[in-house]
Amino acid sequence: MKLYNTLTREKEEFVPLKQNKVSMYSCGPTVYNFFHIGNARPFIVFDVLRRYLKYRGYDVTFVQNFTDIDDKLIRKANEEGKTVPEIAEHYIKEYFVDAKGLGIQKADIHPRATENIPEIIELIKTLIDKGFAYEVGGDVYFSTTKFTGYGKLSHYNMEELEAGARIGVDERKKDAMDFALWKAQKAGEPAWESPWGPGRPGWHIECSAMANKYLGETIDIHSGGVDLIFPHHENEIAQSEAATGKPFAKYWLHNAFLNIDNQKMSKSLGNFFTVRDASKQYDYEVIRFFMLSAHYRSPVNYSPEQLEQAKSGLDRLYECKGNMTFLLQSAAAQEEGANTVEKLQEYKAKFIEAMDDDLNTADGIAAIFELVREINTMIGSGQTGRAFLESALNIFNELTGVLGIVQKEEDTLATEVERLIEERQQARKEKNWKLSDEIRDKLKGMGIELQDTPQGVKWKRV
Repeated sequence: MKLYNTLTREKEEFVPLKQNKVSMYSCGPTVYNFFHIGNARPFIVFDVLRRYLKYRGYDVTFVQNFTDIDDKLIRKANEEGKTVPEIAEHYIKEYFVDAKGLGIQKADIHPRATENIPEIIELIKTLIDKGFAYEVGGDVYFSTTKFTGYGKLSHYNMEELEAGARIGVDERKKDAMDFALWKAQKAGEPAWESPWGPGRPGWHIECSAMANKYLGETIDIHSGGVDLIFPHHENEIAQSEAATGKPFAKYWLHNAFLNIDNQKMSKSLGNFFTVRDASKQYDYEVIRFFMLSAHYRSPVNYSPEQLEQAKSGLDRLYECKGNMTFLLQSAAAQEEGANTVEKLQEYKAKFIEAMDDDLNTADGIAAIFELVREINTMIGSGQTGRAFLESALNIFNELTGVLGIVQKEEDTLATEVERLIEERQQARKEKNWKLSDEIRDKLKGMGIELQDTPQGVKWKRV
């Protein structure tokens, strides 16, 4: 398996630090609002990476944090007349609602910054003791000039960085590039006691402390959106490696931007919206499928046309699964040609080959659709017995399960549909055509289409 490492700008063979064990840290949300559609991409992509690593036999420990103290949370709390913890608690709960809808599995550990203040303070103290940080009026800054590797992730040199307009100006800093590790308390802000007076942690130091606490000084994979490369991940590397003297992460993975109708998402353009908003127009699973339809390092364009295509593709997958499930109910235990069943393994091999190549979900999905075409051809021939259908369904479920798609539980709907079909069949037996038509119309209104086949009545969503 090869992964593209932002640090080296190369695809590298994935070799974990410990045999068959993977430590993985991915930056989570700042919980002051519902997470936006752009945030959904890294959450989905790295959920799939975790699933795929497990599928390939690795024991994965996955940590995704919550930033629950930040300028944005303080501002939100002031606007709504609430406390920062109240805002954080509310939006953490809402995060899990949207994450569940998108098929994102819970991390093994979801640490919060505010739960790790002692560890953050100890890390800052270490940096001061080693000469990499300094205190000014209750604020503590990291000295970037003291860390010789600064810029190695973003591949910027110091001159480029110093000339950039992205750097905050503060006269108290020794250098324009220095960044805050600890912020002195301002009036009305939450604060924790520290050796430098009451205050709160800077954004970057939180992730370093939590990654170190839960995964160790060096981790296998650190991931996030491309927008986090600089300054967030660059600063994480600097402060972590300055404190420990060891590499912080072996592999750095970053997903590309999501555009809206071919424009970068921004509030000023009015194309900034949350996953919760998007879910009112399209099913969560459609959004997930859409996100996986392109390689994670390629920009992806969110548009109604693209979402409709995703919906259509997902419907075809559900239809294939439904057909197999239906036919298995009455399939004969006939012998299948060995070649017929073994051919299905070719599509599994194609899927694995794609996913091994830097998590190429686009080609992985293409392999699944090739599998579906083969299954549909065999079903259309009328020569499918139980052995073929069971093998086909198992492989189908296995591959779609890795991607976290076609997993929707429809038991309640299925029970109701089957009940109505049974009533319709009874009405037809009794030649009650009026009732039969009424039931068909009711099912149609539920988005269910009926098909009369030699094996019985089939149904599908439309």
